[in-house]
Amino acid sequence: MGNTIAFDTHAYIKKLREAGVDERQAEVQAEALVALVEDRLATKRDIADLKRDFKELDVKLETRSKELDVKLETNLADMKRDFKEMDTKLETSLRELELRMILKMGGMILAGIGILFGLMRAWPLPVQFAPIPGQEIRQTVPQSPLGR
Repeated sequence: MGNTIAFDTHAYIKKLREAGVDERQAEVQAEALVALVEDRLATKRDIADLKRDFKELDVKLETRSKELDVKLETNLADMKRDFKEMDTKLETSLRELELRMILKMGGMILAGIGILFGLMRAWPLPVQFAPIPGQEIRQTVPQSPLGR
């Protein structure tokens, strides 16, 4: 009887009878009131049980919250590490791409120069060198040692 509320039905019925209610009606009202009180009202023990349950729930929530915080911190650290690795790989890839582009451009320039020189050898331009007016061009003829 630890969770029941003490209700003196006999005293209640007696008061109703003194007020003019017949005995059968007083008994029915007493039974209805007992059922209502027992179903709807909380005892001190009920309240203590609820407090205990709330404390247990609070402890479980606090523990779970700490576990989630640790997991979150670990996941964030992993993500930071992954982003650093990706950044390093991206920088390396960009440098490699720049070097390839420079090499290709250099090769294209050298190929263009080679083609230009090849064309110049294949089709020489008719170039005439004219003397500057007012100057004579003299060429000495080597003398033979026999004196001819």
